[in-house]
Amino acid sequence: MGGVTLTSLRKSYGTTPVVKDLSLTIASGEFVALLGPSGCGKTTTLRMVAGLETPDAGQISIDGRDVTTLPPEARGLGMVFQSYAVWPHRTVAENVEYPLKLKGLGRADREAKVKEALGWVRLESLAARRPDALSGGQLQRVALARALVANPKVLLLDEPLSNLDVQLREELRAEIAALRARLRPTMIYVTHDQGEALALADRVAVMNGGVLEQVAAPQVLYGEPATPFVARFVGGANVVDAISEGSSVRIGDAAISCDVPLPMGRGQLVVRPEDVALEPGAGPLVTARLFLGGATEYHLAIGLKAVGSAHAGLAVGQPVRVTLRRARWFPL
Repeated sequence: MGGVTLTSLRKSYGTTPVVKDLSLTIASGEFVALLGPSGCGKTTTLRMVAGLETPDAGQISIDGRDVTTLPPEARGLGMVFQSYAVWPHRTVAENVEYPLKLKGLGRADREAKVKEALGWVRLESLAARRPDALSGGQLQRVALARALVANPKVLLLDEPLSNLDVQLREELRAEIAALRARLRPTMIYVTHDQGEALALADRVAVMNGGVLEQVAAPQVLYGEPATPFVARFVGGANVVDAISEGSSVRIGDAAISCDVPLPMGRGQLVVRPEDVALEPGAGPLVTARLFLGGATEYHLAIGLKAVGSAHAGLAVGQPVRVTLRRARWFPL
């Protein structure tokens, strides 16, 4: 129940294309995150699935049924918005109850389901409160309970944590993971936060300029990025123009050792900061040192950055010998 198939979706605003021929299949019970920078088309894609935007071309199917032209209420969806969208004149219980009223459930059934949903998000004791007496985290829990109470086929979440502070984001991230494990809805989650996407999703769909750059499990996305954009956006990899000489690469005037041989020629070198090893010696200069708590980040004059506790003794202005433990190569 609840699989989603997007086929050749296109959407433009005026003469500006926002989503370009996008196709994606999401299995029933799967959690897929749409990840990308602002303006990449991820929220527009979600709104087309929800029925809040009409595609210029393409098809949207939910549970094997074409819903492209159906209104939102006929699609069997739940949605959590960035702005909470909680009615200020209703209590917590009344907000959560509203989708059940639309479905025509009797009072006793509504009360039982509302109590259960509030239990999922740990708000049973606040059922009689109004939204103006709640924190941002509590408001988002209300929105989650309201979206889940009617047992939707698909749950859509549009940047649900972006209005919260860091600690609340971490708490609600864990709650979303726990709810997902218990209820197993199909979930499509829009975010620009790679940490959220990697931590929560079964697969991450990275978008750039309205196009899907890569769709993969978080571990694959991080370890085997398909494009330089994915490498840079997910995990902040170093991406620099270089010349490969097999067991070493040349970045500008600097020759850098590489433990994994790379194809010969010109290309773009992709290497994670944690895979850049530094030690005192002849080579590029350290231009900056940033303390990150559990590690230290070093920036080098050749455009690379390295992260690791083993580099703690290096100073700004010091020349270093650089070795790449792992790297990926995109030929020009």
